[in-house]
Amino acid sequence: MTEVAPVTVAEAERVQEALRRRVDLTTPLPGPPATVVGLDVSYEVGSDRVVAAAVLLDVATARVRRAEFAVGEVNFPYVPGLLAFREVPFLLAALEKLTVRPDVLVCDGYGVAHPRRFGLACHLGVLTGLPSLGVAKTPFTARFDPPEQARGAWSPLVDGDETVGRAVRTQTGVKPVFVSVGHRIGLAEATGLTLALAPRYRIPEPTRQADLLSRTVLRELPPAG
Repeated sequence: MTEVAPVTVAEAERVQEALRRRVDLTTPLPGPPATVVGLDVSYEVGSDRVVAAAVLLDVATARVRRAEFAVGEVNFPYVPGLLAFREVPFLLAALEKLTVRPDVLVCDGYGVAHPRRFGLACHLGVLTGLPSLGVAKTPFTARFDPPEQARGAWSPLVDGDETVGRAVRTQTGVKPVFVSVGHRIGLAEATGLTLALAPRYRIPEPTRQADLLSRTVLRELPPAG
């Protein structure tokens, strides 16, 4: 399972380079998505234990239909740009528990707005074959000009001379989020879906719910060790 559990940093970088060739940046969504799954991971302070959450929502109502989680211990070091190798195994395990194939994956992280153009959303999209996008809370390596203050305003997220995503204002007057394509979805579609999934809060409801679930489960676990 080298694609999700490499042993060394060099091996992980080779995996990213290989899997990147499978990313589809040209195929749009086949139609308006009915369901999405939000994905997020919470880390226990002082240990290697994590909880990964996968929350299935209806797009039209933003109502949670089902939620699952997976608990485990990370065995790959924290290296900027290689976060997926800490989280993907547990996120896939949580996804498998859903037993429902969603229309889109919404990841707390980046897609192509990544130094090697292969962030967490790309990784999960390629391995599952599902359309995916990343919505990050903070910028990584790309630069941007602040978008206008109104909800729906956006500005390009740029790395070098390449546009790799958008800084999107999901609520008027709040800090933007950073949207990038993962797999099999266009940037305009990813932006529109992010806004549709964030009717009340800065963070889209799928990843907000996944964050809440993972944190709740982590609090309720007995102490590690």
